Amino acid sequence: MTRILDAEVAVAAQCQLGEGPVWDPGRGLLWWVDILAGHVHAIDPGTGTRTWFEAGDPVGAVGLARSGGLVLAMVDGFALASADGHDLTRVPGFSIDRTALRFNDGKPDPWGNFIAGTMAWDETGNPPGSLYRLSPDGTVTEVFGDVGLSNGLDWTDDRRLFYYSDTNIGRVDVFDCDPDTGALSGRHPFVDAAQPDGLTLDAEGCIWLAIWGSGELRRYTPDAQLDTVVRLPAWQVTSAVFGGPDLATLFITTAQEGLSPAERAEQPHAGDIFACTPGITGRPPFLFAG
Repeated sequence: MTRILDAEVAVAAQCQLGEGPVWDPGRGLLWWVDILAGHVHAIDPGTGTRTWFEAGDPVGAVGLARSGGLVLAMVDGFALASADGHDLTRVPGFSIDRTALRFNDGKPDPWGNFIAGTMAWDETGNPPGSLYRLSPDGTVTEVFGDVGLSNGLDWTDDRRLFYYSDTNIGRVDVFDCDPDTGALSGRHPFVDAAQPDGLTLDAEGCIWLAIWGSGELRRYTPDAQLDTVVRLPAWQVTSAVFGGPDLATLFITTAQEGLSPAERAEQPHAGDIFACTPGITGRPPFLFAG
């Protein structure tokens, strides 16, 4: 039987397009981005102290670096910054056509790279996007192309599986990974879902998947069985991450992008960050080595 959980508002963020939550265990902070506003946010859930900075452009994702700084997927490329947003510096030598595409979700991988994908501004998948790898030395390579709307991604602790959602094809796929290099092979469907968005793995190797437009975050076991649903009073659920001192709190981001005034009135907490404690813990984040 599928377990049903509810989530409560944890941060009255009121983001246009809140996405990409990251738990920072060293500083005890929850990071996230408001993509279209170009804002990078952080909050200490224990004290409520909240900070943010403007990236200067839309920003698709934020990751933590081993140096203590941040790595960013900007609208058309990559950048590095200190934790307060100062000294934001673009990675030279690479950019995409920002008039047609933008970067969306991304994360550091277990090998110290930063992986992020692109999507068409009109969200139709035309032109198609790609998934890219930013290496610690600043080299950018295409991992694969023919992407509709690049979204959630994560790796298992043993580095042998990579989960990836493409919202436009309505599916999460799983790849085999070379545990030494991260090279991908053997792509095959994991689970079909209407508009799959961001995702995160828990300590048991299960996948928590945000479903845009559904008001739900769903947990799937490694054999693709749905066993838990978290229901939220905001339809546009975007992503999730485990955080808190014991990695036992599940933080869930949402969006208010595109809602009509009537829909906004019906969902006053759209764009806020929600939390619940599902009785399962998460994992610390992978870090960018650049």
